[in-house]
Amino acid sequence: MSRYLFRLAAPLCAALLLLACTPTYDWREVHGSNIPFTVVLPAKPATYTRPVNLDGTQVNMTMTAAEADGVIFAVATAEMADAARAQTALEQMKTAMVRNIQGTVRKEKAVAMGDSNAIEVEAASAQRAMHARFVARGTRIYQVMAMGQPDRLKPEAVETFLTSFKPE
Repeated sequence: MSRYLFRLAAPLCAALLLLACTPTYDWREVHGSNIPFTVVLPAKPATYTRPVNLDGTQVNMTMTAAEADGVIFAVATAEMADAARAQTALEQMKTAMVRNIQGTVRKEKAVAMGDSNAIEVEAASAQRAMHARFVARGTRIYQVMAMGQPDRLKPEAVETFLTSFKPE
């Protein structure tokens, strides 16, 4: 009887050990298709495009996103008619994302990103937190964000994701 239990338990224990060793984040480099960028995402991403209204202008926004450990990591891109509208769109994107989580901005700062203008924002509500960069480079706009339950947003993962983003 004990041999039978051992034979049954050994494969189960091995499977549990393998699951315990599976990394939460399987970082991989991803490149934007419509608007070029490079970023690392923690899982295989999905991409979709839909029309949105930004600054009174209809644009096609493409989102590339992956989920890991209950956190969504995403890069949204769009092209505006001119650089001035791109800059205005950043503020609208930030406001919409904070409203989306029904949160308030906790921190906001300008971030140097070469020839791009960028705003970094931390916002939270009781159920959701968001760390994001909103970037304008010429007529192109980028929304780079990690969003999830506050206790799931690991600072190291957020930092890895945000600092890996490079508009091209």
